[in-house]
Amino acid sequence: MLWRISYFLLWQLAGGGVGWWYSGSWGAALGAAVAAWVWFVWDLLRGARVLRWLRTGELADTPDMRGIWGETADRARRLLRKQEALVRDSQDRLQEILAALQASPNGVVLLDIQGRIEWCNQMAANQFGFDAQRDVMQSIGNLLRNPEFTAYFATKDFSSDVVLEGRLSTPSRPVRISVHLHPYGDGRTLLLSRDVTALEQADAMRRDFVANVSHEIRTPLTVLTGFVETLQTLPLSADERSRYLGMMAQQALRMQSVVQDLLTLSRLEGSPLPGMADWTPVQSLMQRCEEESRALSTLLTQSQQRSHDIGFPSADALRSEGEIAGVPAELQSALSNLVNNAVRYTPAGGAIAVEWARQEDGRAVFSVRDTGPGIAPEHIPRLTERFYRVDRSRSRETGGTGLGLAIVKHVLQRHGATLDISSTLGKGSVFSVTFPANRLRGYSLPG
Repeated sequence: MLWRISYFLLWQLAGGGVGWWYSGSWGAALGAAVAAWVWFVWDLLRGARVLRWLRTGELADTPDMRGIWGETADRARRLLRKQEALVRDSQDRLQEILAALQASPNGVVLLDIQGRIEWCNQMAANQFGFDAQRDVMQSIGNLLRNPEFTAYFATKDFSSDVVLEGRLSTPSRPVRISVHLHPYGDGRTLLLSRDVTALEQADAMRRDFVANVSHEIRTPLTVLTGFVETLQTLPLSADERSRYLGMMAQQALRMQSVVQDLLTLSRLEGSPLPGMADWTPVQSLMQRCEEESRALSTLLTQSQQRSHDIGFPSADALRSEGEIAGVPAELQSALSNLVNNAVRYTPAGGAIAVEWARQEDGRAVFSVRDTGPGIAPEHIPRLTERFYRVDRSRSRETGGTGLGLAIVKHVLQRHGATLDISSTLGKGSVFSVTFPANRLRGYSLPG
């Protein structure tokens, strides 16, 4: 409205209203000057209002005005809204990136030019014991006090990684963490960490496996080579020749057993999981286990006066146990292996009890209890490892290859079953296999 007032004053002073009192060019000049000053003050106030809004106001409080200042405020508002949209988009992108890094299975730490933590994900916090909030801007060297990492960080040669002992590592359960630094940006560093415990254990198992296979094959080959040289160079009687040939056949059978067990393990690892189409009566599995175990007991105790006392459930009791789903040959191999191990490691005259019991939840437990020498607690977790033996000399004497329980473990895993081992030194051991209810059918209560 100020422009209307200025126009009115200009008209009045120019003679439109006060011409009777003051007229002429002087009145026009004075009216123009007053109008100009009024317009200037009014425009200055509008500019001050826009300036105040730019300094302290919000977009929602944009001044509502016309003219140049109104258009200026409107354009400024649009630019600010566009800038805010860009900032929000950048923040959203940043949060998405941080969320992706947070979900990474590896540890991620962002370090500034001075080696201070700018950000880390939860995996890195767990691996190194950081606090993702409290330790921001703390020096990585003060928090990760490991001599190997300190030397690695100081050399500035990040072409390879360094493997450190994990924060939660113990002698029984070692934890190994691989740390690799990657320079980026303007002097910043990206720290990536990952748990390589399983990889190192697998590599160690591979080395042990190759060494064990080499040892198992080398020993009988050495014996065979020695006997062949003896037969080729020395004149032997018929009895000596027959005895040496028998020993050679024994060593050849031992190598054949090792190779056969290795092929069985390879087949189990590479074949698809067993389905639910093949059903085998529990009674037939237990009957074959009994026949094999009694034959093995007779073979091992033929030079002694006492044999094993082997107990199995009666045929009548097993008829009501129904059937089990899976590969019959694999199931037979696993169950017979457990029973035969008990026979091999139980001295003559000892007792071996084999049971099959149904649980209330529909599962079934196959158990083998013996009165052998027992197993020390530190050996039990490793019994299913390939070629692991508690007593190597005893195992070879009884014809074991060290692969039997490894085969049992793979067969049971393929059939959804679990193996439990309990033992007391000097009192014997119990090997129990629990089969899931979905692989059993046809069970009927006795009577």
